[in-house]
Amino acid sequence: MKLRSPHLAALRALADLTIRPRDVRRTLGVETATRRWLIGGVLPLWLGAGLADWHRHKRTRIEITAGTRESMIHSLMMTEAGVPLALGLFCEVNPGVLATCGGALAVHGATAYWDVSYAEERRRVTPLEQHIHSLLEVVPLMATGFLTVLYWDQARGLAGRDGRPDFRIRLKRRNPLSPRTRIALLTAMGVFGALPYAEEMLRCLLARPTLKAQPTADPAPTATLSIPADPQHVTAE
Repeated sequence: MKLRSPHLAALRALADLTIRPRDVRRTLGVETATRRWLIGGVLPLWLGAGLADWHRHKRTRIEITAGTRESMIHSLMMTEAGVPLALGLFCEVNPGVLATCGGALAVHGATAYWDVSYAEERRRVTPLEQHIHSLLEVVPLMATGFLTVLYWDQARGLAGRDGRPDFRIRLKRRNPLSPRTRIALLTAMGVFGALPYAEEMLRCLLARPTLKAQPTADPAPTATLSIPADPQHVTAE
């Protein structure tokens, strides 16, 4: 099935007299609705999942198990996941912003793998925490996906389809967030995002002031992630 180009589809919808007014309003309000969802849905989801993950780390005594190195990895991931959200809310979306979001998404996925592979041998990573990790990985993907679809013309520019792409990072000039909203968002990200993980890092540094990898536990604390040997294979040997 071949779909029309988004701008041609929008123009046709506006020119079609049979289109209902509410359909036109929905088409024209997509950008505002997406920004509202990023602010009222994606951002609280990310902060809530991050806070829940911090609580699980505290319950499993990260400061005396995986130590400061894992806390450092958590701080990296929070920063990487916050990049697409912050750029989408505060900056003009252009090929530079989309490229930065895509790069942050890729780095975040690699860091998440590093995190779990390090942690599972040193503290118990419960099934609940694993599900929280899944949510934390999906949120930056959601933010990047929304921005790419919403600014499809800039995505085409990134691919070299619409002239020379603009990679400059600039604050929003058209329809920017109000100062009150900006302050509220930055405060929420600081209180529910940065502050808990700063507390975790401080707790780990006070317990073991080193970034070196902590010794692995034997047996591994996270039995749920280990795959037992095949009994038939063991018998055959």
